[in-house]
Amino acid sequence: MPLHVYVHVPFCPHKCHYCDFNSHVRPSPPWDAYEQALIAELEHRVRRHGLHRRRVTTLFFGGGTPSLAPPTMIGRLVDAVQRLCSCEKDMEITLEANPGTVSPAQLEAFREAGINRLSLGAQSLDDSQLRWLERVHTCRDILLAVDYARQAGFHNLNLDLMYGLPGQGCDHWLDMLEQALTLKPEHLSCYQLTVEPHTRLASMHQHHALALPDEDLALSMLRETRRRLADHGFLAYEVSNFSTPGHACQHNDGYWLYHDYLGLGAGASGKFDTSDGGIYRYTNRRSPEQYIRAARKSPPPTAFDEYLRIEQAAAEAVWLGLRRSEGLEIRRFDSRFGHSPMDMFGKALAPHVEAGSLEIRKHFLRATEQGLALLDDIAADVLQQSAAMTATGAAD
Repeated sequence: MPLHVYVHVPFCPHKCHYCDFNSHVRPSPPWDAYEQALIAELEHRVRRHGLHRRRVTTLFFGGGTPSLAPPTMIGRLVDAVQRLCSCEKDMEITLEANPGTVSPAQLEAFREAGINRLSLGAQSLDDSQLRWLERVHTCRDILLAVDYARQAGFHNLNLDLMYGLPGQGCDHWLDMLEQALTLKPEHLSCYQLTVEPHTRLASMHQHHALALPDEDLALSMLRETRRRLADHGFLAYEVSNFSTPGHACQHNDGYWLYHDYLGLGAGASGKFDTSDGGIYRYTNRRSPEQYIRAARKSPPPTAFDEYLRIEQAAAEAVWLGLRRSEGLEIRRFDSRFGHSPMDMFGKALAPHVEAGSLEIRKHFLRATEQGLALLDDIAADVLQQSAAMTATGAAD
């Protein structure tokens, strides 16, 4: 099974009110110390898990705002991964970038450092919405960033966009989507705004309810997005992700395929299959300063880890796989867990198949168009059956 590597860069110029990612504002981020900590963690985890024998297919720098980091630092980290792991020659190497933090020279330096896929966190092409979202960039910055990226030689470009903002109608969102298409990105990620717990936005919403779209409007936005992008030749390979042929994000698809991944950095998580059919999972310390101190010691800077039994791992593989438009490959699941998904979780899945929310087509279990709105409910049912199976197994 391929291995994916994720490197978290937690520093940001500003913490947006809706953001629940592990991001921290530091006037002068400790880049040298953070780089040393990342390489120390990489070296330790490669030794501990025998990862030098694994085939690394993707490397992803996420955040935070990775485009704040010095390109020379990113280049040294790319080199370290290639030196310590068995990497595919032309592996996908992605960097997330804020359009307000990039320049032509900087993007050229990132390209020279090995980055071959750029993901721009545009979020909106409406300046009033960008101000409400507390983004540090403007619509003009987005246009310039796309131009700079093309000049630097990036031919695999993603734009992150957000819909379902307060007061936003479907027509406004689709107009903005058309504007994004004029920029000719190879990939679009279109996410509905979610009020995440423990964010400033959640507090704002609690004290003064925001005019967010109801379920029917949000579902209409999603369906119209899929239809409009299909008309422009974009494949909806996951619920919220769309690409032109050959440009699906291999790294993110690895998560939905339940591949193993090595997470490096403050707040990063990793996952590895275990010999008994379950998985081992860990999450690092979230504070950059605590992470740096801990990473210089042994063992690595783990804040939390756990082992999941085979029933729990299989349930996760089901609900993640159902997010893919192609669906969950039944033969691969059977090979990995020793049973088909219907054999393991028939009690949870069968009612959704009978209701037409799920279907079995060409060896895949997949959500139908009407089932897209019910994916959370389907996941909850599968996880509930998994919990019952795990409790029974523990009692035995």
